[in-house]
Amino acid sequence: MNKMSPRAYTRFSEEYPEVFRMYEDFADKCHQAGPLDLKTRRLIKLAIAITQGSEGAVHSNTRRAVQDGIKAEEIRHTAILAIPSIGLPRSQAALSWINDILDAE
Repeated sequence: MNKMSPRAYTRFSEEYPEVFRMYEDFADKCHQAGPLDLKTRRLIKLAIAITQGSEGAVHSNTRRAVQDGIKAEEIRHTAILAIPSIGLPRSQAALSWINDILDAE
């Protein structure tokens, strides 16, 4: 997802509303393009953000997962599943970013 903070994301949407709408429409079309349910899509997007090492995208995808009712333990499990692929240190960094959001809830 995005690497911007919520504040930067909001500012971008306000300064470039047409570009922002096109981006949001495109992202929505990608989400609706296949048979995966919302929970699965959210956790996959989180996993992608984790493997890219993007703190902002992990924060964003964690926020969205929480908003969609995904349980904290399911969200954290996504970071645990990444350990064999990206290593313990990077997975632990991602888990700390996830906890930034979950602990604030």
